[in-house]
Amino acid sequence: MKTQFILLSTLLIGFSACQDAKTTETAPEQQSIVATDENTKELQESLKDVAAEERRLAAEAAANMTSMSFKELSHDFGTVMEDTKHLYNFVVTNTGKKPLFIQNVKASCGCTTPKKPEKAIAPGKSDIIAVEFHPKVGQLGRQDKTVTVIANTKPEMVILNIGAMVTKNPETEGRLQTN
Repeated sequence: MKTQFILLSTLLIGFSACQDAKTTETAPEQQSIVATDENTKELQESLKDVAAEERRLAAEAAANMTSMSFKELSHDFGTVMEDTKHLYNFVVTNTGKKPLFIQNVKASCGCTTPKKPEKAIAPGKSDIIAVEFHPKVGQLGRQDKTVTVIANTKPEMVILNIGAMVTKNPETEGRLQTN
């Protein structure tokens, strides 16, 4: 018991000594930043390093860039009925010297579904971007939609357009519109 009391007393004394030491520490004084020739030169050197890294990354990206062309940038399906599917294949050709990677294709509307090539397109070769247009029940009148194509090209984005005049489908009479 006596040993426990001595041990406990020692811990308490050590604890309060630690607490006192913490409270007596002084916080560093705040210093103001003054532009001097020395720190201005340091900043300029740092900015030169950043600029050099940006140039290196841009050169690396440019080394992997290629170019592409499309037979057509737009397609009109003409007059179609609501709740019917229509497919068009946009032909894309790699006109550059590096492999063409179609990174993403995105439609402007849920009624349009694009599908990109899964593999790189070799220089001089072609592939398709398949676009399905499926106007919903009640989606009547002139419909113009876009498909954004993003690739390792400059510019990196190309916009494809599809359109149609959508008319009432007698088979969908009485069906509720789906969103």
